[in-house]
Amino acid sequence: MTHCRPQPSPPEFWIRACHALTHADPVIGAIIAQHRHSHLVTRGDVFTTLARAIVGQQISVKAAATIWSRFQTAVQPLTPDRLASLEIRTLEQCGLSGRKKEYLLGLGQAFTRRPHLQIELESMPDEAAIQTLIELRGVGRWTAEMVLIFALLRPDVLPCDDLGLMKAISLHYRQGRAVSATQARTIATRWAPWRSVATWYLWRSLDPEPVDY
Repeated sequence: MTHCRPQPSPPEFWIRACHALTHADPVIGAIIAQHRHSHLVTRGDVFTTLARAIVGQQISVKAAATIWSRFQTAVQPLTPDRLASLEIRTLEQCGLSGRKKEYLLGLGQAFTRRPHLQIELESMPDEAAIQTLIELRGVGRWTAEMVLIFALLRPDVLPCDDLGLMKAISLHYRQGRAVSATQARTIATRWAPWRSVATWYLWRSLDPEPVDY
C-alpha cells in the first residue's frame, strides 16, 4: 500500500492574501485560480535559504539545482561551522565558480560569529532586515528579499531586481513591453499588503514548478 506524503501547510496568511488579491486584481486572481493547489513552502531557515540563493545567483534554475545537490552532498551536515571549515577546493568540485566559493565560506563564518542572527532578523521590519542581510559579503538586495519571502515569510516584499517577476509583469500588464522598477511598483500598489504572494503567483505563471529556497 502506498502512502501519500502529507502536503506542507501554506503560511498562515496565504488564504487570506489569495482572497484579497483575487478581489483587488483580476489578472492575479486568474493566475491564482490556475494554481489553486500550489503555495509557498518554506524551510524557515535563513542560513540555508541564503546558501541556496548564493548558489543560484546569475545561473539558470536547472543549473542551480544540480550544483545545490552536489553542495549538499559535500557539506554534511549543512551548518555554519561545517561550511566555514570547508576548503575552497571542495566547493570548486561542486561546480561553484567565481566568488561564490568565497561568499559561501564567508556566510558560514558570519553565522558562526552571530549564531542568533536569524532571531535578530525575525524581530526587524522588512527594510531593516534587508539592510542587515546585505552587510553580508555576496548578499545583495535580491538575495535578501528571497530570504524575507522564503525564510522569514514576510507577506509584502516586491523584488524588482528579479528577472522572472519583471518578465511576468511585462507579459501580463504591458503586452510584453519592457517594464521599469518604477512602473512595476505602481502596478503592484494594488497588491499591498500581499506583494510577496502576488510575486509568487506571477512566478508560477512563467514556471508552474515552484523554485525552492
